[in-house]
Amino acid sequence: MAVSAQRPVGIDELLEQVRAGLDRVEAEEAYAATRAGEVLLVDTRYAALRERDGLIPGALVVERNELEWRLDPQGSHRAPEATSHDLRVVVFCDEGYASSLAAVSLRQLGLRRATDLVGGFQAWKAAGFPVTAA
Repeated sequence: MAVSAQRPVGIDELLEQVRAGLDRVEAEEAYAATRAGEVLLVDTRYAALRERDGLIPGALVVERNELEWRLDPQGSHRAPEATSHDLRVVVFCDEGYASSLAAVSLRQLGLRRATDLVGGFQAWKAAGFPVTAA
């Protein structure tokens, strides 16, 4: 694979670039889609955050360092929920930054409907949607 010479970008610019290609969802839309069974919510937060703040019921927990291996429908280490490249996946982190980069990575694997939750877990919790203890 050839590496192209590109000018360095900061994280703010990179986030702006990757988010331009995502149909990011707000907490209300994610909640409705989850209740309707139309989306797989994926929690990429590390254990300490899950223990501190709780879990979204029904969300698949896959820490960020395992995400691609667990959600690749063709992968040998995939989660049972990783059924196809057409799966609608909404990734979330704590505040919605790292999840944007994670969603783009999933799209590069062919999960064309992957996106992330604006504001992450904290936006979900602030909206008053269900959270359970870890």
